[in-house]
Amino acid sequence: MTEFQPRPGQSVDGYDVTARLGTDYYAVFADIPAADRDAWERAQAYIDEVGTRMQDAWDTADYPLDLAMRAGELDLFNDGIDHPSLTHFSPLAAGLVNMEISRGDGSLGTVLAVQGGLALRTLALFGSPEQQERWVVPVARGEVPASFALTEPDHGSDSVSLETTARRDGGEWVLDGAKKWIGNGASGGITFVWARVDDPESEHHGAVRCFLVEQETPGYTGTVIAGKASLRGIHQAHIALDGVRVPLDAVLPGTKSFKDASTVLYSTRSGVAWSALGHATACYEAALAYSQQRVQFGKPLAKFQMVQERLAQMLEELTAMQLYCRHMADLETRGELRPTQASLAKYHNTRAARRIAAIARDLLGGNGILLENGVMQHMADIEAIHTYEGTESVQALLIGRDITGMSAFA
Repeated sequence: MTEFQPRPGQSVDGYDVTARLGTDYYAVFADIPAADRDAWERAQAYIDEVGTRMQDAWDTADYPLDLAMRAGELDLFNDGIDHPSLTHFSPLAAGLVNMEISRGDGSLGTVLAVQGGLALRTLALFGSPEQQERWVVPVARGEVPASFALTEPDHGSDSVSLETTARRDGGEWVLDGAKKWIGNGASGGITFVWARVDDPESEHHGAVRCFLVEQETPGYTGTVIAGKASLRGIHQAHIALDGVRVPLDAVLPGTKSFKDASTVLYSTRSGVAWSALGHATACYEAALAYSQQRVQFGKPLAKFQMVQERLAQMLEELTAMQLYCRHMADLETRGELRPTQASLAKYHNTRAARRIAAIARDLLGGNGILLENGVMQHMADIEAIHTYEGTESVQALLIGRDITGMSAFA
């Protein structure tokens, strides 16, 4: 018997897979406006186009840059960024695109987060008119891979303590330091490097600012991190900055302190909640389809009470995730979303996605560890999104500080 792994937007006997499996049990997404639905459907079509090759890439730990940047050709990197050169996505449209791409492939979901959510947003928010004129459209179209370099080998959750420096030397900035886990950091494009200014004569001495660095600049070395068991279809890099010289106008003038980096991270935190929803949806759909088609002891698994209870548990979690995301998008549309509310959505959804993936993998039995059935890949990828853009513990402390008025960070 051929086992069925549903794919986003796939049609079977004339019925849309999503509708057939009843994933949206509370009709959370039944009233999507036409413009938002168009973006969602383009994301579905994108995954249908590249999904098979991305499965192979995940298996071999390859990064097919052409497939990743294809999202830009389809105008999917915008991530709700408000800029005159970009197609406007509502918060709901941006979330649905993120959900759908992650539902198809977690590595591509991370490409979306890096290229659009982090790099393009940094440029659009803080870049000079000249920087934006040169780079916004090429980055948005996927013509130039872009990365966001904040995390360092010794500074992850405490990224505010970064040690990379930028010092003035005549008409240039000189960058020294190291970065780690930088998506697209060795892909031949541009990198937005966050560094601490070392210039006693400057008003910005000691402040954290961002610098646009072309990756072919002498002294910039990006080395792909090997041995990953998660997000294997995108390359993250260890970056060494050894006397990297860039012109004075390489600094993004809108960046004045670490708070500007935090602004970008807060904006993308909601995207991680949507990404977790995409992963969880894929796991639930795979488990439901498998239970209906896999026959054991003379009847489909779906007829067993324990299996139905597990499916109900997964649907309960999934529906809560959907409600979090939809209401978060509504709050953002009204300009009312607070950073800690995005933190709560990320905190809830990545935790719930882990639980759904674990149940789905168990329900598929031995077949659950096969990549062809999808669940194991999503399960591994969820581990990465559970950590990045702020770990579970960091999100809890941000929320805790907000509700108690007292900081437990120090």
